[in-house]
Amino acid sequence: MKDLHSHILPAIDDGSRSIEESLEILKKAEKAGITDIMLTPHYIRNSNFTANNYQKMMNLNMLFQEVAREGINVNLYLGNEVYVDDNLLYLLQMGEIATLNGTKYILIELPFMNRIQNLKQIIFELVRNGYVPIIAHPERYRFVQKYPEKLEEYMEMGALFQGNYQSLFNKYGRDAKKTLKILLKNNRIQFLASDIHKGSEKYNAKKAYKKVKKIIKNKEKVEDLFNRNFDRVIHNDNISI
Repeated sequence: MKDLHSHILPAIDDGSRSIEESLEILKKAEKAGITDIMLTPHYIRNSNFTANNYQKMMNLNMLFQEVAREGINVNLYLGNEVYVDDNLLYLLQMGEIATLNGTKYILIELPFMNRIQNLKQIIFELVRNGYVPIIAHPERYRFVQKYPEKLEEYMEMGALFQGNYQSLFNKYGRDAKKTLKILLKNNRIQFLASDIHKGSEKYNAKKAYKKVKKIIKNKEKVEDLFNRNFDRVIHNDNISI
């Protein structure tokens, strides 16, 4: 299986703190059957998490060397989880933030408690300039928990959505679990990923796969969520909804 959202790139954000911890996570991932991982460190302007693309590539090259030395058979790709910002286009142009594997797809995080009033304008500007925003873990946002149907208008504009499968195991509380089930049943999620941060966390993608099959009862769709849409992203192919 494949993982679109992770914080394994070392010493960049609140995820892995060292090469050693990154290797520990990657060994767990390989053992759990994960073959491909997108590295998506946080980028939050005016915070401690502002490593630009050059810094990220430096850390990635060091990680590549150690992964090869350890013989870990997991493919790694570089992106960002970018906190929503009015200046996303500028940050892309300046090389501060990365799309997913250099494609048109960009992973975006929203505030957990408050709804962004100009989110539609931000999505519009990205889509107009050829980008496809993927909004991370919508089931964790309070406004989506209250009004899951709100995602439909963003989907109509061209946005996609990535759920955290750990929500199904109560990692983020009952509301997140309930909301993710609703979104899955209503075809509002295009990706399921781990959002893994620490070496102490588990990769339980196989259990999640089985659980999701029971929720949506469509094996082809489950394959899209865990595998095929990941491939479409890294190859810059279109994803139909």
